[in-house]
Amino acid sequence: MAELAKTYDPTATEQRWYDAWLAGGYFHADEHDPRPRFSIVIPPPNVTGILHMGHILNNTLQDILVRFHRMDGRNTLWMPGTDHAGIGTQNVLEKQLAKEGKTRHDLGREKFVERVWEWKAQYGGTILRQLKRLGASCDWARERFTMDDGLSQAVREVFVRLYEKGLIYRGQRIIHWCVRCQTALADEEAVTTDGGEPGSLWHIRYPGEHGGPGLVVATTRPETMLGDTGVAVNPDDERYRDLIGKRVILPLMQRPIPVVADPMVDKGFGTGAVKVTPAHDANDFDLGQRHNLPPLSIMTVDGTIAQAGGVYAGHDRFDARQRIVADLEAEGLLEKTEPYRVPIRRCYRCDTIVEPYLSLQWFVKMQPLAVPAIAAVHSGRLRLIPDRWTGVYLHWLENIRDWCISRQLWWGHRIPVWYCDDCGHELAARTDPDFCPTCNSARLTQDPDVLDTWFSSWLWPFSTMGWPEDTPTLRRFYPTDALVTAADIIFFWVARMVMAGYEFMGECPFQDVYLNSIVRDGQGRKMSKSLGNSPDPLDIIDRYGADAMRFTIVSIAPVGQDVRYDPDKTEFGRNFANKIWNAARFALMHLGDQIDPWAAPSEQTPTPDPRPPSSLLPDRWILSRLQATIADTRAALGAYRFNDAASLLYRFIWGELCDWYLELIKPTLYGADETAKQATRRTLATVLDQTMRLLHPFMPFVTEELWAVTAEGGRPRATLLALAPWPQLDGLQDDKAEAEIGWVVDLVTAIRSVRAEMNISPATPIPLTLAGVSADTRTRAGRWGEFLKRPARLGDITFADAPPQGSVQLLVRGETAALPLKGVVDLAAERTRLDKELSKVEADIKRVDGKLGNADFLARAPEEVVEGEREKRDEALARKAKIIEALEQLKGAE
Repeated sequence: MAELAKTYDPTATEQRWYDAWLAGGYFHADEHDPRPRFSIVIPPPNVTGILHMGHILNNTLQDILVRFHRMDGRNTLWMPGTDHAGIGTQNVLEKQLAKEGKTRHDLGREKFVERVWEWKAQYGGTILRQLKRLGASCDWARERFTMDDGLSQAVREVFVRLYEKGLIYRGQRIIHWCVRCQTALADEEAVTTDGGEPGSLWHIRYPGEHGGPGLVVATTRPETMLGDTGVAVNPDDERYRDLIGKRVILPLMQRPIPVVADPMVDKGFGTGAVKVTPAHDANDFDLGQRHNLPPLSIMTVDGTIAQAGGVYAGHDRFDARQRIVADLEAEGLLEKTEPYRVPIRRCYRCDTIVEPYLSLQWFVKMQPLAVPAIAAVHSGRLRLIPDRWTGVYLHWLENIRDWCISRQLWWGHRIPVWYCDDCGHELAARTDPDFCPTCNSARLTQDPDVLDTWFSSWLWPFSTMGWPEDTPTLRRFYPTDALVTAADIIFFWVARMVMAGYEFMGECPFQDVYLNSIVRDGQGRKMSKSLGNSPDPLDIIDRYGADAMRFTIVSIAPVGQDVRYDPDKTEFGRNFANKIWNAARFALMHLGDQIDPWAAPSEQTPTPDPRPPSSLLPDRWILSRLQATIADTRAALGAYRFNDAASLLYRFIWGELCDWYLELIKPTLYGADETAKQATRRTLATVLDQTMRLLHPFMPFVTEELWAVTAEGGRPRATLLALAPWPQLDGLQDDKAEAEIGWVVDLVTAIRSVRAEMNISPATPIPLTLAGVSADTRTRAGRWGEFLKRPARLGDITFADAPPQGSVQLLVRGETAALPLKGVVDLAAERTRLDKELSKVEADIKRVDGKLGNADFLARAPEEVVEGEREKRDEALARKAKIIEALEQLKGAE
């Protein structure tokens, strides 16, 4: 059998094994495979993207699921692909052109789109290549792109169907407009900061017409007053009852505008009177429609003031704001200015402040589509995990607004609508038309806009499988079983996919949606390039290995909680990989070349041998613990508790297997009893075999390497570990072995804790007295006495009816273990030390409580700072409890 190197080197194994998996077609799903299937689609990363820590977490979780189900005997499909990312990709190319001193208009639409395709061919697959470094086991032969021919056909089919049903329409509406990207945005693409951004509330006097009484309005956007066509008050507001129906003069523009009464007006906001700008505010547009107030657009697409803005025309919107405020003040019409938190919307792609803008756009009527998506949750057909997202999902769908799907871009799916230049007929078509069906004219002009990127993405679960064609892939693998994605696209993508699934396939596209955590830096801040706190995952993989990164990120990602990640934390995963490696090295030193695993399912014998290989207590104990770990890990993965599964594996492998079992069996392995030695070897081989299978979905590379090395002992294998059966053990629960070895573990652990708390040197042996214990415990102590002395650093082990004077008393499984420490520890000095430490930790708690009890601190401090203080408090409380426990133990020893 081959000898392992002293330390695990991921750089020597990862690419080799990934190439082997690809060459063997191990990730390929077969439509004709009759086994139960499991299918999942990747949330398509943007074609412009590069790997970041959010991708690492999301795709590791997906890969764990996929590898688990593949090993568990399912015909498994993980569909990969990328999104064309309309605005993002166009921005990348426009920046590239700017370096050449050009704009897209210099090239023209056709040439510009050609350049984008050229860029995509050269750079577009970067993120998928990076995902392979992570170990993602996608079916790469099926890779899709949201603008490939098949998906483009699906997009047209969906548009035309909805158009023909009257669910797609073109209308003049207030939309969110990005002046930087110069395109419309959907509601979900114009994002706000929780609590708003710092701004001002300006109180402006509007004089009455012909010297009559005027009023004061409050606004956060004084530049839009240039487009005011009315002022509104609440009909129940006594302050303005006499002004309703009269007119006031619009300051600076000297234009009379009416005062109207509308219940929409909040009497408590500002002065209770609001300016009405129908062309630049959605609520004002609706109010204007109710009161016949005409919309007056005073801003151009690039955010400068239009000619209708008079002397302010040509100025940038924010420059105009400053000029308008100054002019109002000069004329004595600015009553006051006060600080105000403004709910500003920004473009989700470029972070530019978005303008509400009256524009002719294409929309999808969403309410009819939302009905089955709501019912899916109520019926249990769709499950969101964690469950708290269910309310968020339902609230959005129950209050859904029509979806603006047109974008003023060149890169994307062009809207499949043509207008006849002769008769004006509007035509939506699946294929490019040659003539007008109304007047037979060949003079047709296609709508210049493209569709929102998400219009192709919402079809992803079925369009990637060949829809609208009835393909074998679609029949076999749709609907999918689960979706793993980020919570911040629950509206952009998840809810829309559910709606599309019901509308075009008649069923929900997935059963479960697991919404994974957001990855933040060690201080709790969201990772971003601007903060410089977003590490390059490939650098971390180069330094620690993909397995180390995978296991670390999953271990620190509890369900429903954000992840605080620092690259140095990956040391945890690397140490774990090395621990496994060293355990395997130890095992291989003792197994020899002819030791096969007992109870290891294989391609030839999938059912394990039910006969236990050993009657020795350590062997029975580790098999019992292994069986429980297999069952608990399966349950955790079934419930999407990935970090719990990782914790189970860590505790079993690092704790029970490496720290305890390997120590417990050393006397046997180094002893003279060949029968016992052979039984323990077979148990060790079995545990190593089963553990590699169990851990493979989490750490595929190191486990595949160890699997290969252990196969060199003569065990023929028809496959690599990636397709080996998932562990199966049954009938090995051994309560007696667990009780006895559990007693050993608990006793040693308790003694070690006392030694650590009381600063007892490892070189100093301490005596142990078992006081008033049962006959069974006396027998255990006799059996394990020599073993206990090594890890617990014990001297003599004695028995007594009661604990000796001056001893620390430990309760171990209901019985007393006493450590006589007089003469070993200066009890008075130790009490003084612990008292000082207790005072310090209590002061720390008081200081933190002062901050957390300060309402001003909670309101002003960033969320990550507040959370950091809470963590400090939890750590301090845990430390306080330990100190108090140590003091109580000392009290018993004095």
